[in-house]
Amino acid sequence: MSWIDLLGYAASTSVLITFCMSTMVPLRVVAIFSNVLFASFGAVAHIYPVLVLHLILFPVNVARLWQIFRLIKNVRAARLSELSIESLLPFMSRGFVKAGQTLIKKDDKADRMYYLARGRMKILDFDKIIEPGTVLGEMGIFARDQKRMATVVCLDDCEVYELSESKAMQLYVQDRSFGLAILRLIIARLMEDIKLREPTSVLAQQAFDLRH
Repeated sequence: MSWIDLLGYAASTSVLITFCMSTMVPLRVVAIFSNVLFASFGAVAHIYPVLVLHLILFPVNVARLWQIFRLIKNVRAARLSELSIESLLPFMSRGFVKAGQTLIKKDDKADRMYYLARGRMKILDFDKIIEPGTVLGEMGIFARDQKRMATVVCLDDCEVYELSESKAMQLYVQDRSFGLAILRLIIARLMEDIKLREPTSVLAQQAFDLRH
C-alpha cells in the first residue's frame, strides 16, 4: 500500500469521524482537517474533482466554525448582561403622566412596556409602590394573550419612557443580550408575584382548616 493510498484512507476516516460527532465545534474542526487531507489526496493522485470540491469546502467549514465561535461569545456575553435602559432610550419615546392617572389597566391589551424615570406609581393588585428606575409592562407584551396582569396608577406626576410592542419584539429577536435580560426580568417578576400571593394563600388555607 502506497503512501497515497494511506492518505486517501486517512481522509475517508476523518469523514467517518465527523458523522459520529454530536457537537458542532469538534465536527467543524475535523471537517477542516478532512478537507486538507482530501485536497492533498486529490492533488497527488491527480483526482481533480476531489481537489476542487474540498478546496471549496475548506473556506465554508472555516466560516461556519468562526460563526459558531462568535455565537458562543455572544451567548456568554448575554449571560453576563443586564437590561440596559441607556441602550434602549434611543428606541423609546418620552412622556408624562399626571398624579392619579392610570398608566396600565388590568386586562387591557399590552402594546408597550415602560421605564419609570421620575415619580412613584402603585400596583393596585399587589399594593406595591414602584420607584424610579423600574421597568414595567414587559410581561404582558410577551404573554400569549398579551393582556395586562395588573392595574398601575401614578401617585405623583411621573416621567416615563415607553417602548412599543413591535420595537420590543425586534430587539428580542435581534439582540440576544436584550432577550436574555427580558427573560430574566420576567422570571424575577413571576417569582416576586408568587411571593406576594403566598400570604393570601396561607390565610385562605388557615381559614379553610378552621372551618373543617
